[in-house]
Amino acid sequence: MKITSPQFDEDEIKLLRQCLDSGWVTQGALTRQFEELFGNRHSVRYALATTSCTAALHLATMALGLGPGDEVIVPAFTWITSAHSVEYTGARAVFVDIEPETFNICPEKLEMAITPNSKAVVVVHLFGLSAKMDEILNIAQRHNLFVIEDAACAVGSHYDGKPVGGIGHIGCFSFHPRKVITTGEGGMVTTNSEDYAKAINSLRNHGAAGMPKYSQRPYTMATFDKIGYNLRLSDIQAAVGVAQMSKLDRLLNERKLLAERYNQILADIDEIALPYVPNKCAHTYQAYVIRILSGGMSERNKIMDYLESLNIETRPGTHAVHRLGYYAKKYNIKPEQYPVAALCEDTTITLPLFPGMTQEQQLYVAEGIKKTLLL
Repeated sequence: MKITSPQFDEDEIKLLRQCLDSGWVTQGALTRQFEELFGNRHSVRYALATTSCTAALHLATMALGLGPGDEVIVPAFTWITSAHSVEYTGARAVFVDIEPETFNICPEKLEMAITPNSKAVVVVHLFGLSAKMDEILNIAQRHNLFVIEDAACAVGSHYDGKPVGGIGHIGCFSFHPRKVITTGEGGMVTTNSEDYAKAINSLRNHGAAGMPKYSQRPYTMATFDKIGYNLRLSDIQAAVGVAQMSKLDRLLNERKLLAERYNQILADIDEIALPYVPNKCAHTYQAYVIRILSGGMSERNKIMDYLESLNIETRPGTHAVHRLGYYAKKYNIKPEQYPVAALCEDTTITLPLFPGMTQEQQLYVAEGIKKTLLL
């Protein structure tokens, strides 16, 4: 049983054929349509498609002007690019521990980490659960920090009724195959700022400043006054994205129902903690992640090994990034400095959850966990 599986049908095939038949396979009408659909769904003025969420995060840090001497606060439990995007600019990623119940950044510890060099915070809506944005925004406003929403897992999620990605200064999304909707690879940057949108649009397109308004002849070329990158999504990928957007609400509803069923059939297992959704927050269940409450990593690994023997795929939740070699060596970080993140890396299990998953399959996963705990 796979941990997840994207869902495609004739909708994607039809739009792919339309794209290929048109002969216009990049920077065309389908990319603009995908961006418009995504922006409308997330209630933002601007949505700009990119090659990945990593690219989106990199563009966000550059658009905000982050660089050497700046500190950017990042949760210690997240995928590595939440921190890498900061380091790309020459700024320093400063880690903060998380809440064990939500796996998201702890607001109190966030405020304690702020220094005169702090310029921004990367708020990760991990596994699709929106972070506590009211508390985070209050802290950011008091200390004049930019807020980047790493919403890689949170397409369609919201906080207090407002879609994520438009709550902070810039939002970043992923369309990797493990996400709620996918374009194979791909990402999106969202913002309500015209200035940030213009900067991101230029940076994703080699740094192009556009055509001079006074002369747009066949021999006129764009001007380039700064270094940029080629981080544009193709129309081929956007065609898949347009089709996937038409399925978004159905996919989100199905994931929520599957998560609720897991909650019911796993409720009597005292040795695990189930996903927790605080007041005002919402969860896409891009990943359904449980935490082992006793026995530590050895007990967690025993469960994962046994599930593998049953042909059930699992994964740890994600990394405790401060324990990875680059950050541990560069900043001399000890594993015990962020104990909750370390504990969650060692004791979390991502269970299979995908469109079309049956009750029998979920019961099979649950029985596998229960049997392991009896061994």
